Amino acid sequence: MTYCVGVLVEDGLVMIADTRTNAGLDDISTFRKLQMFNAPGERVIMLASAGNLSVTQSVLSLLREGVDDVEGEEPEKLADMPSMFKAAQLVGRAIRQVHKIERDGFERANLRFEVSFLLGGQIGTGEMRLFMIYSAGNFIECGRDSPFLQIGEHKYGKPILDRAVTSKLDLYDALKVALVSMDSTMRSNLGVGLPIDIAVLRRNALTLEVDHRIEAGEPYFHDLRERWSAALRAAHRAIPRPPYGPPVTK
Repeated sequence: MTYCVGVLVEDGLVMIADTRTNAGLDDISTFRKLQMFNAPGERVIMLASAGNLSVTQSVLSLLREGVDDVEGEEPEKLADMPSMFKAAQLVGRAIRQVHKIERDGFERANLRFEVSFLLGGQIGTGEMRLFMIYSAGNFIECGRDSPFLQIGEHKYGKPILDRAVTSKLDLYDALKVALVSMDSTMRSNLGVGLPIDIAVLRRNALTLEVDHRIEAGEPYFHDLRERWSAALRAAHRAIPRPPYGPPVTK
């Protein structure tokens, strides 16, 4: 299982991803799911992945080496795309190309072709954008009304993002909320776990402001987890008792 989230606010973009992969309770390993296709000062493209690991690795290899699904045209690489929209289209084409190659094998093994990506960043003077790309290669774009996108095990972290994230949120408050959503997911699903990769890109900077891996035992993340748990307990105690049932006798 996986959890990845991208938050796009007025100040910039936050992306985080866990690194846990598993093929059963006794086969757990670590794999980086947040990939970079950057040329500092020119472009920053971040790609987070969820789903079948063999499929995501094949798609990533195509994006690095070149997608050649259009006959007679030169293979296109993600790092060379002129806009974020063209980049999202290329990721979709790479997914469809891998599906075409692997479909028969997946069907014979009775396996689902399951993959999704978050693509975010900025190229040159173009707009900073964030997309979610599905297994069919189609995609949607993050908007001001819902300034975040998630892939993987998203249900535990979504209520926190729904309540706290707006497009006007400070960039590092967006990072903090995203980390709280990651913590909530980790507490409810053992298939999501540390280390966590985080990246922060300020609008029009074209260079990552943060590119960091949170390892087990890191003081800030440990403190964030403890403070969030304490805040929830305090909020619960502060809410009046429901006025249902028999009255409380003193």
